[in-house]
Amino acid sequence: MQKKLIIDIGNTLQKLAVFEGKTLISKESFQGLNPEILNEFIQKNGPFRGIILSSVAKHRPEIEEILSNARKYIPLSFDTPLPVKILYQTPASLGKDRIAAVAGAYSLYPARNILVIDAGTCITYDILTADGEYPGGAISPGIQMRFKAMHTFTGKLPLIEADDFDGLIGQTTNESMRSGVFNGVIAEITETIRLYKEKLDNLLVMMTGGDYQFLHNKLKISIFAAPDLVLLGLNEIFDYNDQSG
Repeated sequence: MQKKLIIDIGNTLQKLAVFEGKTLISKESFQGLNPEILNEFIQKNGPFRGIILSSVAKHRPEIEEILSNARKYIPLSFDTPLPVKILYQTPASLGKDRIAAVAGAYSLYPARNILVIDAGTCITYDILTADGEYPGGAISPGIQMRFKAMHTFTGKLPLIEADDFDGLIGQTTNESMRSGVFNGVIAEITETIRLYKEKLDNLLVMMTGGDYQFLHNKLKISIFAAPDLVLLGLNEIFDYNDQSG
């Protein structure tokens, strides 16, 4: 069985993963993926029968040149054939990572109502219905973005690290900021899940993204942790196009 290269270029991290069939063989994460790193990874882990790329951030044009030499190269876009039906009214503006996450959820749990929560730079909420349809969801600021916003748009609040804080009443400015961000995010996620469960029967909740583990440990709700959901979805999309093409 020949290997596939799955590339996810996010706002914060860039991930390179190797799949054989449905199995994730290996993955590496980078901050600042460049052509040298990509070539080294390909030489070390290849050859590949195909490559799929999801990018929500700018990347160097040399990367596209390298990928275009693959036997089969799929740059994910809004008009790429998908295993799920997109009902979003502005599909051209739909984040590729959101598309991939929903496809990943579909690959793991077809015929289920699913809420996918991707806790990264932004926190996204995406619905997949039991009929395999994607109607949309919601987007809100992620943890780091909230800290940066408080610092940027005020005169005196500092830019602080997102160190853990389990309390409710902050007794310093830093603790108060952490309480506001962490408890606010947890309350938002908890209430959003409750609202979606009122609309969709037997709803399965899945969480992925860079902050998934931190939030998953704090949420007192049954949530399926799926850290590689976007990679799984990109692999599913590649296979779907490989069969259809």
